[in-house]
Amino acid sequence: MQLSPSLRRTVLAGAIALALPMAAVAQIKVGVTVASTGPAASLGIPERNTVSLLPAEVGGQKVEYIVLDDATDTTVAVRNMRKLITEDNVDVVIGTSVTPGSLAMVDVAGETKTPMVSVAANARIVEPVQGAREWVFKTPQNDQLMAAALADAMEKQGVKTLGFIGYNDAYGDGWLNVMEKAAEAKGIKMVVAERYSRTDTSVTGQVLKLTAANPDGILIAGSGTPVALPQGELKNRGYKGTIYQTHGAANNDVLRVCGKDCEGMVLPAGPLLVADQLPDDNPIKATALQYKERYEAKYGEGSINTFGGHMWDAGMLVEDAIPRALATGAKPGTPEFRAAMRDAIEKTTDLAVSQGVFNMAPDNHAGMDERARVMVKVVDGKWTYQPDL
Repeated sequence: MQLSPSLRRTVLAGAIALALPMAAVAQIKVGVTVASTGPAASLGIPERNTVSLLPAEVGGQKVEYIVLDDATDTTVAVRNMRKLITEDNVDVVIGTSVTPGSLAMVDVAGETKTPMVSVAANARIVEPVQGAREWVFKTPQNDQLMAAALADAMEKQGVKTLGFIGYNDAYGDGWLNVMEKAAEAKGIKMVVAERYSRTDTSVTGQVLKLTAANPDGILIAGSGTPVALPQGELKNRGYKGTIYQTHGAANNDVLRVCGKDCEGMVLPAGPLLVADQLPDDNPIKATALQYKERYEAKYGEGSINTFGGHMWDAGMLVEDAIPRALATGAKPGTPEFRAAMRDAIEKTTDLAVSQGVFNMAPDNHAGMDERARVMVKVVDGKWTYQPDL
């Protein structure tokens, strides 16, 4: 029987498709939800941008990244995660940008048995490692690690009394708790604590209470550009003490929005922020500069920030884990492969990334140590490494 020309073309196309190697099909799927709009957009945009720099093939398998925007909305973050898992059948989820959304996603990770790598900072996202948190990891440094660095710096700068103004959400709650403990350990007394919302347009009342107490130093516990609001108000009200920030302020957009009001502020940050100022023997310098060069080559000189670095590090965690997960024989897109990925991430050892060195363990799903922090001060409008703080 002779085949018609059109049928012959159909049969030939099918034969060619069958002959193509399996690696030509995207076999491993990574779901991503970040706050690329809303109050935390200055975090989510560089995180979203960084996804385009992550490897498209690992261990001989194509990797597909499916990126969604949750608009800094906790409900949307959870909805995005469920969509990525149930409709897109992803093998791992990265996100989201902020603590409240990440905390809400934890239960979904446990319920669906899907490994999750948060790019938000609060230690409660991964601690204690039990129940649903057995499926959750994170790349930013724990608040406790950074609070200890702040307390050391405050002690060196002669701070005896401390004021606090932080977000009125889980991020602020966490920082108030860890900073009180870190300060107390250094004999520093917290004399006043105020709160504000990420979307507030005025903090005059809170700042008047802070300046009335006149502490030696004041810590602003926020993230992204909203930290510029209390920073500017404190400067405009004539506060003369040292203003400290958390690593949530380690963002060039903060300098842009804050301008001269940022001058002199002190904060702990991941090494990426000042990578080119680090000594050559720093174990993070090479990987941090690699990310910086790739990001700025695509998005422009000076565009790098630490939030994008957290996404880069999440990508490196996933990339490092994939070969170990594949070695189990589990197939991508299956519950068995998701479990293998969870186990593989937990076995991450001595992985140098842009913000530190990961050593995960069954009781430690953050995996960072003191190498993941440096002290930084804004001098002449620029981030400057402060090795003596």
